[in-house]
Amino acid sequence: MRKFFSLFILTVLVLPAYSQSEQIFSNIKLKLDTLEFSLAKNSINRNSTNFIAFSYNNPNPVCEAELFLKDFADSLNLELLSSGDYEIIDSVHRISNSYYKFKIQFKNLNSAEFLKFSFRFSRNNIRERIIEQALFPYTQTFVRFYPSNNELYIGEEKIFELITNNIENIHELIDWEKSEGLNYRVSSKQNQLRIHIIPEKFGNQKLEFSLKTKKPFIDSKGKVSYKLDPVSAYFEVKQSRLQFLSSLQNDITMDEEINKAGTEIQLDYANGLVVGKTYRIENQEDKGGALVAELYTKTLLTNNKVLCILRTYNFHRESEGYLYIKDGDIAKFITNFNITPKTKISSISVLKDGIDWSKDLSVQPGEVVDIRIEGQALQKASFRWEDVENITPDTAFSNENFALFKLKIPLNISKRKIQLFNHGELTGYSLSVREFSQPRNFDYLKINYGSGDKTVSDISGLLMHNKTIRDIVIDFDRNLIDETDNLYGKQYLKIDLKITGRKNELIELNSVDNIVVVPGERSPRSPYYDRKDETSTAISLNKILRKKTYDLEDWAKIEITIENKSEKYSGKGFKQVVELYVQKNYTFDIDVSFPAGLLINTFNDDASTRQYQSFGGISMAMIAQFSFYDAERPGKFKPYRIGAGFLALNAFNLTSSTDEETGRDMSIVVIGSIYPTRKDVKLTFPLYLGGGYMLNKGKWFVLLGPGIRVSL
Repeated sequence: MRKFFSLFILTVLVLPAYSQSEQIFSNIKLKLDTLEFSLAKNSINRNSTNFIAFSYNNPNPVCEAELFLKDFADSLNLELLSSGDYEIIDSVHRISNSYYKFKIQFKNLNSAEFLKFSFRFSRNNIRERIIEQALFPYTQTFVRFYPSNNELYIGEEKIFELITNNIENIHELIDWEKSEGLNYRVSSKQNQLRIHIIPEKFGNQKLEFSLKTKKPFIDSKGKVSYKLDPVSAYFEVKQSRLQFLSSLQNDITMDEEINKAGTEIQLDYANGLVVGKTYRIENQEDKGGALVAELYTKTLLTNNKVLCILRTYNFHRESEGYLYIKDGDIAKFITNFNITPKTKISSISVLKDGIDWSKDLSVQPGEVVDIRIEGQALQKASFRWEDVENITPDTAFSNENFALFKLKIPLNISKRKIQLFNHGELTGYSLSVREFSQPRNFDYLKINYGSGDKTVSDISGLLMHNKTIRDIVIDFDRNLIDETDNLYGKQYLKIDLKITGRKNELIELNSVDNIVVVPGERSPRSPYYDRKDETSTAISLNKILRKKTYDLEDWAKIEITIENKSEKYSGKGFKQVVELYVQKNYTFDIDVSFPAGLLINTFNDDASTRQYQSFGGISMAMIAQFSFYDAERPGKFKPYRIGAGFLALNAFNLTSSTDEETGRDMSIVVIGSIYPTRKDVKLTFPLYLGGGYMLNKGKWFVLLGPGIRVSL
């Protein structure tokens, strides 16, 4: 017993309550246009449910609602739940502790059923409950009948327009009804309410009928009603001079092949209609009418019909008037039916987003396209597209000359053609399914030259590598190409290679063509791509180049141009140029130069006798030196060099004086030189700074002075 009581308490506290009797509102006001309705003044009780009744003219009105609470608390939470019957414009918000407001827009009140507001509320964040307030929309609907002609003929159907202010709220009468010798029914076509009348008795006949509405209205007595006031009209029914014979086949197709054998139809039997006789059918009662068809009465049937063979020669529409069945030139009977051409498609056009109508019948997976079929007698067709979703709106306008469709191509479609069927038979027309083929930015391409993978689209500026380039490998991340909502399809690429030396001399030109990258397994279209031409492995440039990358000299440049193949795409593709240099930090060589006018200090021990020699003559230096490259300018040296070697001091002093007098000597030196940065002159004057040891004199020295350098 204790367990049962605990379970009961838990159920009461946890489960939400769905009840209208537990109202928390003292009043609810609805404002539509300039009208106001409230729970207090416009309440209707039906089937033990309390409704707020409100009227509308527009089936999609905007409504502002005001909520007044019976009791309130600061901790009250109140929320309007969403519904398919309305769209929330402004959610519930508190104006004061007992007053709330929200705004919604109803969706087609003419067809809404079980309309209500559902609120979720709770106090102190415990025990959420749902309160429902039923709504009762009504609208004043009227139907008027003003016949343009009150003459009717026995057996002939006549159609009149009915005047109404809300055609969507009227129930049609599909079956024929009787009213004092008149049969009638009510239909709607192209936003027009129509009444069909067929008289059965002669003389003055009264037509009286009453229609029902989908949504109720408040009658003159203040009661809810679905039945409109009766509508009446009087007609003069006359005996037709020619008896009307109705046909069970209302639409006859005129076709040359079918016409040879004729088309079987059934006509009403009437006195004077001879079986086994051929009649002419013309479009006028008088002589000389155009021959529309020939009618052969074949057999009298048990249903009081005559089986006939009809051969057609001209087109006819019921709206063009009656057809006259003639024996020779004498009209015997009248009838009416449509004679229309065979359904024939002359052209099909496709409309895509951002593109005008086109005769190109290719579509792509996942697309939504509009299709327009042009031809004749299309109203008789029953078109169906194979394996696609037809989302054509009901408001799409079509007639006998064209038909419109809106199709959604499935993302996982496997067929290459979408066939068009008419009444289950192939028409010979189809849509071709073409894979997406648009270039994607090169974020799926990776290049590796020894410094790890780099994304091609992220590369900007020059690339330099100060080690031997063993190989350059271009690889693909195929799963980056297609996205769930954005398909690019197969990527067609070509790569042009150009290798130049340090002095910009051409070393090699080469290219890699017909590169095809197919999206990977994460693509929604992965199972359906044709992979026969796929480039399945990474591209090694050393397998293509005659001059291998590891044989390239210092500061050789490898220029890699990657671009989409333009002939594979309708628009412009992407192009990326990658420039890679074989970088070196320094170089070693032996340089022969001619320093001149050197200032030399020999560092004598006695400071008083320490001598500085005067500017000497032309010397000759042979130096093994290091030259340093500028990292910012490919292949360019910095303006200084450092080396060691031999210096023949005053080597070109040709006087007969002794070496001691001329200062001629051979020395070992460590020397640095600074060169001018200009490269457009042949004769330059470097500046030398260094020191060494004179071999003949046995003295250490330092030197400073200019030199001469000739560039050939």
